[in-house]
Amino acid sequence: MEQQKTDILSLYPEELEAEILAMGEKKFRAKQIFEWLHVKNVDSFDKMTNLSAQLRARLEEKFCIKSLFVCKTLESCTDNTVKYLYGLDDGNHIESVLMEYSYGNTICVSTQVGCKMGCRFCASTIAGYKRDLTAGEILGQIYTAQRESGRKISGVVLMGIGEPMDNYDNVVRFLKLLSCPQGFGMSLRHVSVSTCGIVPRIYELAELNLGITLSISLHAPDNAERSAIMPVNDRWDINELMAACRHYFAKTGRRISFEYALIDGHNDTREDAKKLAALLSDFVCHVNIIPVNKIKERSFTSDRKAAHRFQQYLNELGINATVRRTLGADIEAACGQLRREYEMN
Repeated sequence: MEQQKTDILSLYPEELEAEILAMGEKKFRAKQIFEWLHVKNVDSFDKMTNLSAQLRARLEEKFCIKSLFVCKTLESCTDNTVKYLYGLDDGNHIESVLMEYSYGNTICVSTQVGCKMGCRFCASTIAGYKRDLTAGEILGQIYTAQRESGRKISGVVLMGIGEPMDNYDNVVRFLKLLSCPQGFGMSLRHVSVSTCGIVPRIYELAELNLGITLSISLHAPDNAERSAIMPVNDRWDINELMAACRHYFAKTGRRISFEYALIDGHNDTREDAKKLAALLSDFVCHVNIIPVNKIKERSFTSDRKAAHRFQQYLNELGINATVRRTLGADIEAACGQLRREYEMN
């Protein structure tokens, strides 16, 4: 039986150093290799040209660089948004979306192949959960997009396919590697991690105090409405979720962003806005209103006019709220749709 290779892109510098020393190589080789991977973003050991051919061959035997193959690229004609469908080395597929803002380029990355959470309005969950992504595969989405686009990425949002807090260990490893000074070196203040509300992980994340922005996929102002569209609420209800968010803010001092996908006839009335304002009245927070993305298998709809009306309700009630800017509308840039259509064909 062939020995499984180690995912080298997922190794911390000190772990890589230990591996290289165990191979009988000099310590400085680990630093060179880490730089090739995380600064120069090479996708092959053969490209590490300051290493001997013999060492490159030994690395190939022991390690793998988790490859992401670009299966399909969609480019917006209106705002330079680029949507990537990646093939993984086991035949699965994931998506990421590269978005251009005035302050730089931000990428939305996936953390799992599929999703277990079952949110009724989400395309990512329809095909079901397959597996977690490794830290290297999450990083690979950033590195591949940079190589393909030629654009420097300065911000990351973990809001693509999958629930980040359901893949907690790999996500934390990814965050620490992304911010590693010897590597990509991104400040985690430019990173936003979304969760539908896996409460124990919010408490764990607070203890790490990484400096990220925590985004809560709330989408409803009370338990009845939330449970109707988000099964996770049956496990950890709104009261438990809000208590975890208060703890997170007290521990980190970081303002929390609440995501609110507006759905016609479900959570879009003035009364819903009053309930939401009451729920968030003691928070230092921001509400990001998102007109729900229409997907073929669901009847949920919304539009920007309704979103701006709901924003006005919240602003009048003293809640800081904005409507998310729509990027890549002409290429259906919401995650999950491209993967599903590709795998169905």
